[in-house]
Amino acid sequence: MPHTEEDIRVMLDKIGVNSIDDLYSDVPQEVIFKEEYDIPSAMSEIELRKHFEELGKKNQKLTIFAGGGVYDHYSPATVNHLLQRSEFYTAYTPYQPEISQGTLQYIFEYQTIISELTGMEATNASMYDGATATAEATFMMVASAKKKNRVLLSATLPDRVVNVVKTYAKFHGVDITVIPEKDGITDLDGVKAELEAGDVAGLIVPTPNKYGIIEDYSGYADLLHAAKAYLCINADPSALAVLRTPAEWGADIACGDGQTLGMPLSFGGPYLGYISCAKGMLRKMPGRVVGVTKDADGKRAFVLTLQAREQHIRREKATSNICSNQSLMALYATIYVALMGKQGMKELNVRACDGAHYLHDALIATGKFQPAFPGKPFLKEFVMKTDLDVEVLNKKLLDKGIMGGLNLGNGLVEFAVTEKRTKEEIDNLISLILA
Repeated sequence: MPHTEEDIRVMLDKIGVNSIDDLYSDVPQEVIFKEEYDIPSAMSEIELRKHFEELGKKNQKLTIFAGGGVYDHYSPATVNHLLQRSEFYTAYTPYQPEISQGTLQYIFEYQTIISELTGMEATNASMYDGATATAEATFMMVASAKKKNRVLLSATLPDRVVNVVKTYAKFHGVDITVIPEKDGITDLDGVKAELEAGDVAGLIVPTPNKYGIIEDYSGYADLLHAAKAYLCINADPSALAVLRTPAEWGADIACGDGQTLGMPLSFGGPYLGYISCAKGMLRKMPGRVVGVTKDADGKRAFVLTLQAREQHIRREKATSNICSNQSLMALYATIYVALMGKQGMKELNVRACDGAHYLHDALIATGKFQPAFPGKPFLKEFVMKTDLDVEVLNKKLLDKGIMGGLNLGNGLVEFAVTEKRTKEEIDNLISLILA
């Protein structure tokens, strides 16, 4: 659109072709679309606004009681207001620190926040999402363990995370062994058996797990380190405001999805992946790290640092080919946590926990549900057993504007409650179940 006929003619003359079509002469004719495009007629601005308003009315806003790895947390209006400033919206990779101090600073603040939540010594400048971050953590353990090519995954990790890691591992020549679950938690005897079999670079476990259960990882790090292997914990960063941190469990790597840091569900994204690690593994961490230094005048300044040269030059030696990041979503997480503060992060978890346990007890009181894993501790998500047809129940709830629990099959249904759910909404859900 900005190029004049003269601009185009100068360009074509420079490269020695007669027309724009000549630029595509190597493209086979049979793959070129020659029909009219099925595009609606042009509309004026007011017509277009009305058109999208009508489309928007087709969306049904639901009261959400589903989780499964993504949760309906509240986000202060300030986050989007700041995020949509043009200098943030258009920012890209800050290769030139002298003109990118703002971007570098907020990434540094993001790294600091995630390190505080996980308790780990270092965090990178963010990843695409939690599943791919977990895959990258897999390669970190293999690269650090040396001559060990097998990574153990707990079956209590979210299924999509396991599937993504398996896909990445297949094409990197890494062997994956899934440790079975026992009563809703990782089978420790299974871990011990695989460590005895040898060739284990590391183990990845979740907190909370895919059933919402908070597992006890006491002694795991000692077991793995004795076998010269690493422990990685895939953790919900929001929950880490009140739960024991990966560092406190003795983990070498923490990873996961930052969606719980106020990011809207948005039909599945964009979300944010994070990786934190102990200082000794920093050189194996993919992506970038922002550090603090001083400029020529002795003033505090931010720069990209500790990048593996292999990622730019000798790519075949790189741990990962990741060099971009979800910087805008890292900023989202940074603003969100800064606004919430330590007390706010704690309070939202307390509210979610209270609501989840209230719903848990109310479901049992209906006589139609029983806990699938009785006695197991949970924060905001839990699984129930029922003889009801879960699909029929969820359709009934959907007609009333409610997204019910996730149908796990075999009479198991998983409910999640965040700080957004009120007592009235929970009571309404129960009354509809009883109706």
